[in-house]
Amino acid sequence: MKSVYIVGAGGLGREVYDWMHEALDFHNEYRFAGFLDDNRAALQGFALNASITPLKDYCYEEGDCLICGIGNPELKNKLCQPLVEAGAEFLTLIHPSAKVGARSEIGRGSVVCPQVVVTCDVRIGAFVLLNLTTTVGHDACIGDWSTLSAHCDVTGSVQLGPSVFMGSGARIIPKKTVGASATIGAGSVVIRDVSEGCSVFGNPARTIFSRSSKN
Repeated sequence: MKSVYIVGAGGLGREVYDWMHEALDFHNEYRFAGFLDDNRAALQGFALNASITPLKDYCYEEGDCLICGIGNPELKNKLCQPLVEAGAEFLTLIHPSAKVGARSEIGRGSVVCPQVVVTCDVRIGAFVLLNLTTTVGHDACIGDWSTLSAHCDVTGSVQLGPSVFMGSGARIIPKKTVGASATIGAGSVVIRDVSEGCSVFGNPARTIFSRSSKN
């Protein structure tokens, strides 16, 4: 049997723990080996009997399978990329209640949570999180390491660069482009393109921070 580790023992990691038991065969193919997290006390106060191994102490062994349980794009890139370079195998986790349409692609290490809908001809990169009930419309493209929080709506032909973060309930109207490492605040409605590294918020979404204004 293959040993499954979840990278990150925070709130999202615990959610992934629940979802993976509904998505993977833990009777015949997999066994849960524990969490990888440098915070050994991350599970304190929770009724979850699982071990935590610090990332610095973990060495990938053949037969190990990892699942990313981190939401912050920058942090998951920082922690997971060295594991990828060391040869670690990351699973793509798709909950059985999610709907993935024809000709759509979901990259390695991504996590698709319950009730997500990905329609047709969508390109989703590696290590992308699509949280609860999020929808992604036809011909959209979502870059590596991006995170879409619960109840987001990415409509047709939207292009998201790598490491984009969308807060809960954010929406983007069709054919808009969001640059790399941009942040869309919770509940925002994006009606115009968002530049790389910008943070936007509101309805309609307006820039509240940009790299250019900082320099």
